[in-house]
Amino acid sequence: MRTLGTRTRRAATAGAALLAALTLTAAACGPEGPAVPAAPPAALPKAAPTSLGDLSGWKVEDWARYVAESGFTNPVAPGYWSVSRMETARARPTPEYSLTASAPATGPGAVQRDAPPAAVPAVPQQHPYGPDSAVVGKLFMTTPQGDAVCSATVVSDPLDPGRSNLVYTAAHCLHDGRGGGWARNLVFVPGFNRDGRARRGRPYDDQQAAPYGRWTVVRALVSPTWLKESGVGAHEQYDFAVLRVRGEADSGPSLEEAVGGSVPVWFNAPRDQVGSVVAYGYPVERPFDGMELDRCGSPTAPGLLSFDRTRPPMYVIGCTMTGGAGGGGWFVTKDGKPNLVSVSALGDRNPAGYLAGPALLDQAKQAFDYFTKNVK
Repeated sequence: MRTLGTRTRRAATAGAALLAALTLTAAACGPEGPAVPAAPPAALPKAAPTSLGDLSGWKVEDWARYVAESGFTNPVAPGYWSVSRMETARARPTPEYSLTASAPATGPGAVQRDAPPAAVPAVPQQHPYGPDSAVVGKLFMTTPQGDAVCSATVVSDPLDPGRSNLVYTAAHCLHDGRGGGWARNLVFVPGFNRDGRARRGRPYDDQQAAPYGRWTVVRALVSPTWLKESGVGAHEQYDFAVLRVRGEADSGPSLEEAVGGSVPVWFNAPRDQVGSVVAYGYPVERPFDGMELDRCGSPTAPGLLSFDRTRPPMYVIGCTMTGGAGGGGWFVTKDGKPNLVSVSALGDRNPAGYLAGPALLDQAKQAFDYFTKNVK
């Protein structure tokens, strides 16, 4: 068994094999376009002097009021997420949109999109998993429809280097949007690692399924835009969330120390520096079964999808991963290391051929900065 010291020394290793899988080249993909001010929304703090899209005028007290009013709580009964319960959790549905559906290019409801990318087959991560895969995991939850699962990533905490307890995912994994509520029993399982042995009748224990333990979500922040809007559309352009977790024992090493590393989030990444990406996740819907980690390596730079040109366009890549992969991280290489630039937020099905994820620009950075400094 590795000691904590060994895990800590291998902090850089957790991203190394991910990095090896990222065959990335920078390629231009078009400008973001300026953010155009819109009418202030009625549903957010009245003191907010800006639009729901950019929130650039929000102060600390606006974010504090928003977090308090969002009403997040997450009591989880000890032992709730047994191996059998984890294995039977269904995919948290990923919002669907057809890139070939008829849509106006100008006027109200205009959609700006590139041609659909070629579908890229998802490739399974090789078993047995090790520290190279531990920064990616499954996010389990209970919804009104039953137990469900998304994907998520351990990300670096700039205020606590080497000891992060932060996880990044998609907002739709946690909250249903306007008129809906929070998922419950939220637990993150990094490096979920059920290979084919159990299906062949061989013994399979808890240590193999959750080699780095279960981490209860204690605080969460989803994009304000996501929380106050609904339906497939412009709020998908802000489908992101950040979580703070703690171990089941509520003591011991941090999440980053336990898994051996974390991935920094590259906020405001210039689009012309985001080349081909690699998306990771645990797809559950057919033809997958959610029992292993998969990845899609895009051979080209992401395309563009925008339901509202006043908001940052989404990234689009070809990928056959299905529901359950939602919230999984998208990685590019920056300064020789993997960085997270998006999460899986939107896709299609029957068959699945693409994934779209938000560009993590100003609102995402504001939310992350407030959360890391103030939400403990």
